[in-house]
Amino acid sequence: MVVSRNNPNEPGLFALVAAPFDTLKSRLRQLYEGETPGGVRFRYALLGLDVITVLFIVATSFLPRNKGIESLDIVFGVLILADFSARLIISRQPLQDFARLSTWTDIVVIISFLAPLAGEAGGFLRAFRTLRLLRDYQMVARLRVDSSFFRRNEEVVFAVANLAVFVFVMTGIVYETQRSHNTQIANYADALYFTVTALTTTGFGDITLPGTIGRLITVVIMIFGVTLFLNLAKALLAPSKVRFPCPICGLQRHDVDAVHCKACGTVLNIPDEGAD
Repeated sequence: MVVSRNNPNEPGLFALVAAPFDTLKSRLRQLYEGETPGGVRFRYALLGLDVITVLFIVATSFLPRNKGIESLDIVFGVLILADFSARLIISRQPLQDFARLSTWTDIVVIISFLAPLAGEAGGFLRAFRTLRLLRDYQMVARLRVDSSFFRRNEEVVFAVANLAVFVFVMTGIVYETQRSHNTQIANYADALYFTVTALTTTGFGDITLPGTIGRLITVVIMIFGVTLFLNLAKALLAPSKVRFPCPICGLQRHDVDAVHCKACGTVLNIPDEGAD
């Protein structure tokens, strides 16, 4: 198609190029931000990809490297790269996105899958994406609608997710920093065993991390692990709450059997699904 520069009614070259890009951006926003059934299914699929990625890394840690595993590495890397690129395309502030930890963890994960020499430890940072998706407003809202279990146990779910992400990431760090010189860390199972024993402060002593770096990693696991365990215990032992915005003061969480808002005293009409 030839575009005349003299006819102002004909679209310019930039407009011809921008139109398909705008269409692509609109479709991606429908998938990532829309409330259509397709968009909801797509976001659940992304959440599933995060879980499958972590399981793949754990499972393949016990297997010798071969062409099949390397091919799957590339497949996962391409899928994550496509997801990362799509998020940049629809971002309203793409430059500010690079100031976020989640952006750089995705970059590390992509490199770890597409460059075999980079190793697989970066893949454990992908677990952070699962936590970020769970904390995404639309994903949380959808889970509240779709799952009565999630509505009843939202704080417990987030506490478990925080702890699981921490364990996954620290296990990857322990394995990658110790496997080259610590004969006690032969695979991810050994790294996971050490992480859990340090995190619970049990410290059996049959596996230790030598050197200054090893001791610092152990301290980090102990301090943050105990904190996350306490948060989980608090979520499990705290009285159950129900999410219902007070029409006057806006307080979101109330006791399950609350009749009045504890902040302003307004009479509440909390929907009751009935006892199981």
